[in-house]
Amino acid sequence: MTFRLRAAHIEDLEHLYEMAKLTGGGFTNLPADRNALTKKLERADEAFSRTDDELGDDLFTLVLENAETGQVRGTCQLFSQVGQQWPFYSYRLNTLTQHSQELDRTVRAELLSLVTDLEGSSEVGGLFLHPGERAGGLGLLLARSRYLFIAMHRSRFADRILAELRGVIDDRGGSPFWDGVAGRFFGMTFQEADYFNAINGNQFIADLMPKHPVYVAMLDDEAKKVIGIPHPTGRAAMRMLEDEGFAAEGYVDIFDGGPTMTARTDQVRSVRKSAPSRVFATDLDIGERALVATGTLATFRCAYGMREIGEDGSIAVDAACAATLEVSEGDEVWSVAR
Repeated sequence: MTFRLRAAHIEDLEHLYEMAKLTGGGFTNLPADRNALTKKLERADEAFSRTDDELGDDLFTLVLENAETGQVRGTCQLFSQVGQQWPFYSYRLNTLTQHSQELDRTVRAELLSLVTDLEGSSEVGGLFLHPGERAGGLGLLLARSRYLFIAMHRSRFADRILAELRGVIDDRGGSPFWDGVAGRFFGMTFQEADYFNAINGNQFIADLMPKHPVYVAMLDDEAKKVIGIPHPTGRAAMRMLEDEGFAAEGYVDIFDGGPTMTARTDQVRSVRKSAPSRVFATDLDIGERALVATGTLATFRCAYGMREIGEDGSIAVDAACAATLEVSEGDEVWSVAR
């Protein structure tokens, strides 16, 4: 397979813009706006070029590239710490239990509380794969390459990590959750609010959103039934996150009600099980299927390949993987079983 993940640069703007137009809305991290995407790519360039190897306020953007044709067919992002420029708001779904002795009745009410509990966490997000490439495991390559990037640059990421999944969007591009909750206070459609958030940040939520908890029982049925439910196209992504050790712990997106998954960074499977090795051969015929990565920051590259780990910890990879990653004997690579 000739696809690889690499660092995105300003020259990828049009590729990202064309993919952004295909998302169908609700992708805050990939807005169909050239100015917003340009700012993201400029911020990513700053992150890739930052020399001090410590936790900062970085955005790393990667793209999926056909190594033979140069065609860009997917993208994903990593945020080193959320909530540094603007507060990072979530709804936390919890339960209030009350009991009346006179009635001998216990009532349990579900509440949505506006919180900033996840501020300071790292985030993996912005994952989009071109509809024409949704086969052959490229979505898995996109998703898991981010964890190899984290393992290879561990000091630049926080101890907790989150992933937001897009919530349910109807055929009109609207959100039942937004319409039932925040939309009642803002006088904006979901698409208007989501676009404004993508371009300007979510400080307007802090300014206008009621701070009191919302009783779920007071919402209409359409809003209730989508709380914490991913968009149908995101169910596979949710399973991949669960396989990595992420869990839904009651946090949902304030715009569309989609679930926010969280994990301890060092316990994410692909972070925990990845390891560096020196390449001792690039002509492996048969071996374990793996994700293999090399490079640092702006030179990061990741692709599928076959590997065989020697007794001394060195690694052999197949010729196609070596060519895609442009590695040779003596180079250092990181790998994790596929």
